[in-house]
Amino acid sequence: MKYPFFSRRHFIHQLGAAAFMAPAVGSLALQSCQGKSGESKAEEASSETTKTGAERKLGIALVGLGQYSEGELAPALEKTVNCRLAGIVTSTPEKAEKWKKKYNIPDKNVYDYKTFDQIADNPDIDIVYVVLPNSMHAEYTTRAAKAGKHVICEKPMAMNAEECQQMIDACKQANRQLSIGYRLHFEPHNQEMMRLGQKEVFGKVNRIIAHNGQVQDAENLWRLGKGIGGGGPLRDVGIYCLQGAIYTKGQIPIAVSAKLHPVTDPEKFSKVEEGMDFSLYFADGTVAECRTSFNDKYNQLRAEAANGWFELSPAYAYAGLEGKTSKGKMDIENVPQQARQMDAFANCILTNTPTTVPGEMGMRDVQLIEAIFKAAKTGQKVPTKDVLQVMDKSAIPS
Repeated sequence: MKYPFFSRRHFIHQLGAAAFMAPAVGSLALQSCQGKSGESKAEEASSETTKTGAERKLGIALVGLGQYSEGELAPALEKTVNCRLAGIVTSTPEKAEKWKKKYNIPDKNVYDYKTFDQIADNPDIDIVYVVLPNSMHAEYTTRAAKAGKHVICEKPMAMNAEECQQMIDACKQANRQLSIGYRLHFEPHNQEMMRLGQKEVFGKVNRIIAHNGQVQDAENLWRLGKGIGGGGPLRDVGIYCLQGAIYTKGQIPIAVSAKLHPVTDPEKFSKVEEGMDFSLYFADGTVAECRTSFNDKYNQLRAEAANGWFELSPAYAYAGLEGKTSKGKMDIENVPQQARQMDAFANCILTNTPTTVPGEMGMRDVQLIEAIFKAAKTGQKVPTKDVLQVMDKSAIPS
């Protein structure tokens, strides 16, 4: 049997309606990056474009034109209703020329990393999307905020919690919003996992299984911790397991444990872990069993509850997600995830409402990643009492 999905009204409520129309969204529980800054030229320019944003699409500049920008974000921006591709930042002239022609980007909206700060004087650009290796996230998020731009930063937010706090502070000081690129929070299969788990539709969730692995190409050096560094499977794909377990359960774990996988290729995995099993322990006794790898393939999010189960497989891919429950198939449409994500953030800016995936959530996950690495190193269960208590409950109607 097909699993009966919720009504269209409920569906639109879940997605914030940004991908369908542009009304104001309701008040959200999480805080945005708010604060006051001086009346700089950059702020005046960005404020003016935001004021007129309801009559036009907000301009997004992509910082870093790698595979994700080229294959996912740029095509997604052609499907958005609240925002558009307005600018690019790249150190490769050949890429700049290619993108200028393909997307009709004017010369004045093309920057390299030396001229990046001049973006402050460009009223065409409202949002900077940082799509760089992890070790560069903090620098360019901070610089974008100082330039008076709202920021989306790809996950993981940064290399450590200290960098995360710097990014949050920079956005607050500039009175600009900071959002993390958690696209699955705007994807209806994963939103249904949130609803089923957080509402306890099948009773209390007792066990969660979250696995995400891929065979990583040795040519992508930064993902293997080489070159400019900052990669590894836990940070890159394991973070989806961490996120999935938390938003399905609707709680932050109180402790974590972890064990590294044996290294089968010492040269390839000389800088980062090959893979890892880690567990999240919740206050009510629920355990999430998670696995991540750069040398194996799996893609699953499953919850086992008192009166049934529900799962996605694949769960974290860009397309082709499938879900089922102990009552039958989830009859849910696949959607352009990145378009929904960027539209939702643009709508937050236009309506002056906080994003559901703020910098504080990114910092929460970096804190948990640090705890998981500590657990793997020590072989001990590590408490997480100091982790930020930030949750996304937008999948549950008020």
